[in-house]
Amino acid sequence: MRIAVYGAGAVGAYLGAGLASAGADVTLIARGEHLEAMRRDGVRVIEGGRERTVRVLCLGDPREAGPQDYVIVALKAHQVSAATEGIRALLGPETAVVTAQNGIPWWYFYGVEGPLRGRRLESVDPGGRIWDAIGPQRAIGCVVYPACEVAAPGVIRHIEGDRFTLGEPTGERSERVEALAAKFTAAGFRAPVRRNIRNEVWVKLWGNVAFNPISVLTRATLAAVCADPLTRAFARAVMLEAQEVARALGEEMPVSVDARIEGAARVGDHKTSMLQDLEQGRQMEVDALVGAVVELGGLTGVPTPLLQGLYGMVRLLEGRQRQVAPDL
Repeated sequence: MRIAVYGAGAVGAYLGAGLASAGADVTLIARGEHLEAMRRDGVRVIEGGRERTVRVLCLGDPREAGPQDYVIVALKAHQVSAATEGIRALLGPETAVVTAQNGIPWWYFYGVEGPLRGRRLESVDPGGRIWDAIGPQRAIGCVVYPACEVAAPGVIRHIEGDRFTLGEPTGERSERVEALAAKFTAAGFRAPVRRNIRNEVWVKLWGNVAFNPISVLTRATLAAVCADPLTRAFARAVMLEAQEVARALGEEMPVSVDARIEGAARVGDHKTSMLQDLEQGRQMEVDALVGAVVELGGLTGVPTPLLQGLYGMVRLLEGRQRQVAPDL
């Protein structure tokens, strides 16, 4: 099984190292010092107080890898559009593309019935560029739960989590998704296959759509946002807006909003990924995590005034940061 991980940062390199250890023919696509360190020293994974080194083929130019059975795209959602030509270089006639991004995926309306069938989402796929370049029939959804960080170039620290939930947009349990899940499981990951992968996307997004932008505007951790009565109440109201959008699309949350908030509070003094991106001068995933829900609200006729406000404020903040750091 030939697998390329496109965007082998923290999670991508961690996943790729695990798959390579399980016997998959893995290629990591990365760049910069991180790429050079992995080429020179292998992928060093720190997990549970132990460290292991995995030798994996690491490339900067995907054209050198050739066609793959699976391409796992582990880029941030806003980076995928610019990477489509590189991804296409890895595609053969039957290659599956595994979308391991946060937020609403670009293929969301592929394989669904109703008036929105085949709709492209401008917030995550402007102009339908990804849809046209890759093709939604190749997509396998992947909801990523592990938390990892690049401790140093080529060094991945695994913090928590081992689940990568997989699912076909069409809902079928295809041979290709079952084979991939089996390889993930052999690598020591949990990889359940869901017939309704969109519901799993919404469950993870439900917390991110509120806590990520609130944390950016307040510079507060999850524990702090949940502990303060006013920010907790505001997060709850935002989540209820998002829940109505999900319901309009036929998705019901499996837990209550208060249970979901309690789950976030238990994470403790953790900075959300969006806050980490802000502090490190990186572009934030505001469109996939917030803008997409606002767009879906417009498509379904569900009012989203709180989400629109958050979206506007975080985009304005990011725009001001770009003026300070134009290479963001």
